[in-house]
Amino acid sequence: MLKKVLIANRGEIALRVLRACREMGIATVAVHSEADKDSLHVKLADESVCIGPAPSPQSYLHIPALIAAAEVTGADAIHPGYGFLAERADFAEQVEESGFIFIGPRADTIRLMGDKVSAKHAMIEAGVPCVPGSDGALPDDEAEILKIADKVGFPVIIKASGGGGGRGMRVVEKKEDLLRSVEMTKTEAGAAFGNPMVYMERYLQRPRHIEIQVLADEHGNAVYLGERDCSMQRRHQKVIEEAPAPGITPEERAKIGQACVEACKRIGYRGAGTFEFLYEDGEFFFIEMNTRVQVEHPVTELISGVDIVQEQLRVAAGLPLQYTQDDIVLEGHAFECRINAEDPYNFIPSPGLIEFCHLPGGLGVRVDSHIYQGYRIPPNYDSLIGKICVHGKDRGQAMAKMRVALAELAVNGIKTNTPLHRDLFQDPGFSEGGVSIHYLEHWLEERKANQEK
Repeated sequence: MLKKVLIANRGEIALRVLRACREMGIATVAVHSEADKDSLHVKLADESVCIGPAPSPQSYLHIPALIAAAEVTGADAIHPGYGFLAERADFAEQVEESGFIFIGPRADTIRLMGDKVSAKHAMIEAGVPCVPGSDGALPDDEAEILKIADKVGFPVIIKASGGGGGRGMRVVEKKEDLLRSVEMTKTEAGAAFGNPMVYMERYLQRPRHIEIQVLADEHGNAVYLGERDCSMQRRHQKVIEEAPAPGITPEERAKIGQACVEACKRIGYRGAGTFEFLYEDGEFFFIEMNTRVQVEHPVTELISGVDIVQEQLRVAAGLPLQYTQDDIVLEGHAFECRINAEDPYNFIPSPGLIEFCHLPGGLGVRVDSHIYQGYRIPPNYDSLIGKICVHGKDRGQAMAKMRVALAELAVNGIKTNTPLHRDLFQDPGFSEGGVSIHYLEHWLEERKANQEK
């Protein structure tokens, strides 16, 4: 088993990894920027190292500083968390070349699945259903681009091959707008991701965002832990997640889950990963794979009983998975609300001093958060300050638990998006379940229009 792990991240995910390590008797090293010296994971870690000033490129994205911190503390492995360097193949490579264990997939796997075109090819070969679209990157020939679009059918969506997180995408409704949109997306992709390649897919009208959680080891074993519904999104950023997804049958779950397991075996996947799909009219369409632990992993842990982060640690140590597929039994229903330090309706960030903080509790309530009373939220990073998670015997009970938890949550001195979550958990459409990825955007537009009347 690993002896000491350096956690190359911050905030709630750093604390989550720290707790998993401590349960397993693994020593921890927290790294932090100057702005994060008072963060909770820094206070709780066995050791801590300041790796630079507040800006991410000079701290959390500065690979030499992270590797130097691992060297001086005698760590034997590095956990990247999510975000920052978690899906950077060059980071995984440098970690391994420096003599440390990277807690995640191999660099070549990250590279394969990080490029949307190569990932789609790999999934097609593995038998995973994909959205109809171009066979790889779009050519330079304009006539050929138009021909592909006619075959796919409008509307289409142009996506950057190296994109992610909702960036590098453009929907095209009409044929006359296509070529200009392709060129604009190429230009943006080259500037943002260093890769101007784009591809085309059919634009689904009212899909849901469903993802499959997988675990795989180096001994040829892989399992899926059911699915999550992440359709409550704003500008492609998830707001609320739940597991299992409403309306997905056991037969559908088994079929798509097994396809993901076979894909893991085919590409030699190692660790925790997530296959993301659009789901419409009973069909799954692969969109991308996240080669890391997800923000929303707690809802899967709550219904499966599997500690995903601890399995990452075991796999990184070379151990086989503790579970076979027959061991995975999903029980009850879980929700997660992402609590952000921002205005609940105009979404302007709200960093600053937390003057008072009360986090909810009770049976079936889990809070993953690094904040506390007297903590000052820095303005330099993502606005996520915690996740309120609940687990009930069914979806109705889980919704009731979340309403109570949100009512109890109090974070004073800054603004949070808690009022938005409270409103959504009273919304009849969301309560019914199975909303599309466009539901929240339309809900916010209607709310704004009603206020302006």
